[in-house]
Amino acid sequence: MSALRSFLFVPADSEKKIARGLESGADALILDLEDAVAEAAKPAARTLAAALLKGRAQPRAPELWVRINPLTGPHALGDLAAVVAAAPDGIVIPKPDSAADLVRLDHYLSALEAAAGLARGGIRVMPVATETPASVFGLGTYAGAPRLAAMTWGAEDLPAAIGAAGGRWDDGSFTDLCRLVRSLCLAAAAAAEVPAIETVYPAFRDEAGLAAYAARGRREGFTGMMAIHPAQVPLINAAFTPSEAEIAEARRIVALFEAHPGAGTLALDGRMLDLPHLKAARKTLAAAGARG
Repeated sequence: MSALRSFLFVPADSEKKIARGLESGADALILDLEDAVAEAAKPAARTLAAALLKGRAQPRAPELWVRINPLTGPHALGDLAAVVAAAPDGIVIPKPDSAADLVRLDHYLSALEAAAGLARGGIRVMPVATETPASVFGLGTYAGAPRLAAMTWGAEDLPAAIGAAGGRWDDGSFTDLCRLVRSLCLAAAAAAEVPAIETVYPAFRDEAGLAAYAARGRREGFTGMMAIHPAQVPLINAAFTPSEAEIAEARRIVALFEAHPGAGTLALDGRMLDLPHLKAARKTLAAAGARG
């Protein structure tokens, strides 16, 4: 998956919020059929999401993803039947326990793609991979999972599932459980060789807090982040876009290693650099190149 910095959730039953999302500058919109849509509004949300998908030109800017309802509930198949023929860029699957849920989803998507005359495998998948108690133990199963494009995590459903009062303390910091699954999601995404996407920052009016949170996420290895409000998108995009200074430094490191092929350790400005520094520099340049 190309480097997507920002994924903005928009309720799929709100034309107004979808329109604002399309103008937000987000790299991807997630048309939400799950938590953001009341039970009675789900059929209308499916219809609106499908119409938007059908009406958008290819290639899309932003990309259009759909968060379906959980596979264990009564709505997921209806969600997929409504939107797959319109070829969304991806499906966000909530509350999976492990990669076995992606295998099951792949069967559904393949059948619906065939029925719609679409190429098999064109619709990618991103699991919200930490929302059930069982998912904590399934995070190591995603390497090689069908259609896997990225992995993300959440700090709300898992605490609720185990009976905790929440996933954050009063100062906004994560509880031990959430810190654990956040780190495991990063490792799981790396093991599966896909991007790790940071979870949402709920205080959408707290610009300083969001900027610090996004910067910390990027430093720790996330390549993008979820947003819950259009106002968050510019800050997220800025946080996950390499600066000119970072790009220049990365170019120096790559050039140094290219000038000394076979070297394992090199010195630059009084610092010792080795292969992890080279990998990080190449990652920075790749992210910069994806932004054009």
